[in-house]
Amino acid sequence: MSDKILLEKRGHVALLTMNNPPANTWTEASLKELKSTVADLNEDRDVYALVITGQGEKFFSAGADLNLFADGDFGVARNMSRYFGEAFEALSQFRGVSIAAINGFAMGGGLEVALACDLRVAEEQAQMALPEAKVGLLPCAGGTQNLLNLTSMAWAKRLILCGERVKADKALEIGLVEEVVPQGGALDRALALAAQVAEQSPSSVAACKTLIQLNHQRNNAQTLPAERELFVDLFHTEDQKEGVNAFLEKRKPEWKNR
Repeated sequence: MSDKILLEKRGHVALLTMNNPPANTWTEASLKELKSTVADLNEDRDVYALVITGQGEKFFSAGADLNLFADGDFGVARNMSRYFGEAFEALSQFRGVSIAAINGFAMGGGLEVALACDLRVAEEQAQMALPEAKVGLLPCAGGTQNLLNLTSMAWAKRLILCGERVKADKALEIGLVEEVVPQGGALDRALALAAQVAEQSPSSVAACKTLIQLNHQRNNAQTLPAERELFVDLFHTEDQKEGVNAFLEKRKPEWKNR
């Protein structure tokens, strides 16, 4: 393991910690590592559940480092969308139960990694958003699809099309998370849920999870590739480069709609 993703095993639970301060952003290396780590955990018959959280007290994860997309490189966009997709799809297909302990801001790809998990526990101060359209991009790691499995189409549109940011209590109300706990309590609660999983037959849990996700997986086989293709297509637009650079330069973007 690198120092960007920390792995700790606690009995039958694997604890993954995103560790890339200050905002626990994802990189090509950490995405590939997440994918390979989940594959290894799938082969470890002593691991029944996985908990993922962020290092520090402010951020769960802010998603991608937008410096990667500042120059509008088409190849970088295609590669990164694939790395994000492969990593988070691997997480969603983890044999056991995956739980996100959302201990702070979960933005963009940082929310998408939580959406790829089976369950989400958020601390009361946490805030969540999919703000990619504010910078000329779109959620390319399952966000447009996984969000619809949790909340209504109307709220999915508010979060994605309007760029709305929600606090933990609203996230609970709309089904984005399953539980809200006091500040500092997400990890302990997630580990407690993981311990409940360990009391059940891991073979039964794996079979049940397969059945629960079967319809979802069939839909994703068609929709997720389209999501990544449309993300890359945005790099043919002037607005993509304007949006990312405006964010990095801390100014308001000037959209041209082309």
